[in-house]
Amino acid sequence: MTPALPPGSCDAHCHIFGPTDVFPYAEGRTFTPPEAPKEDLQRLHRKFGFERAVIVQSACHGTDHSAMLDALASGDYRGVALVTPETPDAEIARLHEAGVRGARLHFLPHLGPAPSAETIRAIVAKIAPYDWHIALHVAGNGIAEHEEMVRGLGLTVVVDHMARVDLRAGLDSEAVTALRRLLDSGDVWVKLSGADRLATAPPSLEDSAALMRLLVDHAPERVVWGTDFPHPNTHGFLPDDGDLVDVLAEFSDEELRRLLVENPVRCFGFA
Repeated sequence: MTPALPPGSCDAHCHIFGPTDVFPYAEGRTFTPPEAPKEDLQRLHRKFGFERAVIVQSACHGTDHSAMLDALASGDYRGVALVTPETPDAEIARLHEAGVRGARLHFLPHLGPAPSAETIRAIVAKIAPYDWHIALHVAGNGIAEHEEMVRGLGLTVVVDHMARVDLRAGLDSEAVTALRRLLDSGDVWVKLSGADRLATAPPSLEDSAALMRLLVDHAPERVVWGTDFPHPNTHGFLPDDGDLVDVLAEFSDEELRRLLVENPVRCFGFA
């Protein structure tokens, strides 16, 4: 049963693609998704009752943030950018003024080479004056492998998609344990998004929902939730967004207010 979402609810992880005749994809991109312009995202949000969102820059658009900036200007949105050591300081300032509050680091081969330690330091130096967070995109045992790096960043870190841990290893795996330790640090948050990506027996989301419950119980003040619309690089199983939202019915009204309203305000700087 789809729950009624509290006023001010935030979809903390979503993307837009194109339209490519206005916002072309980057040359040299590693994937080419179907178009999903801001109007598609806004229709989804109206359907379920989301009033705010965090739009995450996609690798298919590279470091050209034109599509995201256009979307940020059209609603109560925040953004997460793709920054390189070569990104001009004036561009960081422009992105901040538009509502960007984070920079994403990918550690997934299909999205390109992982950033070096030197690259990470340079990116952190660029965004630290604006108090942005680092959005961390890892999978498998990646959260455990990069645990010390995360602790040394000196910035707030928001872990995407529940660290895309392998749920076949159970809820007491090395990766889940590392994620819980990082949440205990007080500087790390986690997005309860990508439930379909973690599910071991889709379309059932039961095991992903169990991980959500564990994380909400473990760190209720540092969890946020997102759709991951329109589910890029999904192979074999494309989730129904209604099924993803239905999982929220497992939480109490108080938990939903924290997860969808109060925590996003603190994490992403909404008014």
